[in-house]
Amino acid sequence: MLYVTRREVFSASHRLDNKSLSEEENKAIYDKCYNRYGHGHNYTLEVVVAGDIDPRTGYVIDLKELKKIIHENIISKVDHHHFNYDVDFMQGIIPTTENIAVAVWHQLVDKITTGKLYSVKIFETENNYIEYKGE
Repeated sequence: MLYVTRREVFSASHRLDNKSLSEEENKAIYDKCYNRYGHGHNYTLEVVVAGDIDPRTGYVIDLKELKKIIHENIISKVDHHHFNYDVDFMQGIIPTTENIAVAVWHQLVDKITTGKLYSVKIFETENNYIEYKGE
């Protein structure tokens, strides 16, 4: 089994706000991420596809095709957008990096037909990242 990774970078903003909590609770849990205007990050997204080498092409997956899938389904929707307001697949979801990773997985899992989606990793900062490997 081989693992092929495509890395993309995007900038986006979010506000962490649980509508079922009080303002005080939200502030205590989310701190600066509860800023009423939101704040942004320069995220790094890594999409890993697992599979065997196709003897005809020598690829697990054509990286040009993987790039196209990621751009059409994720980057075009999130880059320089606000997760709370602009991103269709994040509506009604608290846009923590954990929830973003799960949502990205769901956007990609059926679109990758060569190999199999193995994981989605999102770096919110160079020190903090989340990895999701499906359900």
